[in-house]
Amino acid sequence: MTIIKSYIKFLFHSKNEHGVHSPFVFDLVTKCFYDNTKYPEYETLKSYRKSLLENKNTIEVTDFGAGSRVFKSNTRAISKIAQTAGITPKNAELLFRIVRYFQPKSVLEIGTSLGLATSALSLGNKNSDIITLEGCPNTQKQAQVQLQEQNSNFQNIEFVNTEFSSYFKTLDLSPITHHLIYFDGNHSKKATLDYFEALLPTISNDSVWIFDDIHWSTDMEEAWEIIKNHPKVSVTIDTFQWGIIFFRAEQQKEHFIINPNKTISSHLFERIRF
Repeated sequence: MTIIKSYIKFLFHSKNEHGVHSPFVFDLVTKCFYDNTKYPEYETLKSYRKSLLENKNTIEVTDFGAGSRVFKSNTRAISKIAQTAGITPKNAELLFRIVRYFQPKSVLEIGTSLGLATSALSLGNKNSDIITLEGCPNTQKQAQVQLQEQNSNFQNIEFVNTEFSSYFKTLDLSPITHHLIYFDGNHSKKATLDYFEALLPTISNDSVWIFDDIHWSTDMEEAWEIIKNHPKVSVTIDTFQWGIIFFRAEQQKEHFIINPNKTISSHLFERIRF
C-alpha cells in the first residue's frame, strides 16, 4: 500500500530535536512535541472518548469527503466512528499541547466529526473562540450534544453545520484572523487546495495551520507538496499524520520531517485500514 511505503520513507528521513537548527522549530519540538507532562486535561479527553466508545446508537452519516476505507454503509454506530475515524489518543494529546503552546485566540476546525479533536482544541486554551464546521447534520448534532451538554469544560465552541466551500464563499474572510486552523474535513487534493486558497486572506504572521492525513493518498501527498511550496508558507513540519505550516515572514523557508513520538509509533497502523 502507498501509505506503508510513505511511512517507511518518513521513518528514514524523520528527525528529532537533534536534527533541528531553527530555534523556533527546536523550541516547538522540545517544549511541546516532547513535553511529557501528564496534564489533567488528558483525563477529560479520555473521558470524552470513553463516552463515545460506549455509545452504541447509530446515526445516518452524510459523507461529503473522500469516503471511508472501513464503512460500507452510511448507517454507522457512534462507537465505531469514534474507534476508527477519530483522532488517536496520542494525537489528541499532541493537538492539546500545540494549542496550549501557541495559545491561539481564534481557532477554526474544518471537520468536527464526533468532536474528539474539537475537545483537544477546546481544552488547550479555554479562552479561545472555536468555530468548528461539519457537513453532516447528524454527526454535528451528536458532537454538540455530547460535548456541550455533558461536560462544562467545552463552552468555548461554536458549532456550524455547513458544506465547507459554501461556508467560505458566503463569508467575507479578509477581516477575519484565525490564529490556528485544523483541516480535517475532506481528504482530497482539490478540496484541500481549495480550502487552503480560500482561507489565505485570514492569515497573520503567527498563524498555525494543521492539515490532517497528508499521506492518506497520492493525491493528498501532491496537495501537501503544493502547499509546502506556496510563496506565503515559510516553515513546514511533516509529522506523517499531520502537515503543519507557518507563515513567519522573518523566517527562512525550511521544511522539517519530525517524528512527534521520538520512537516508531504503532498508532499509524491503526489508521491504515481506512
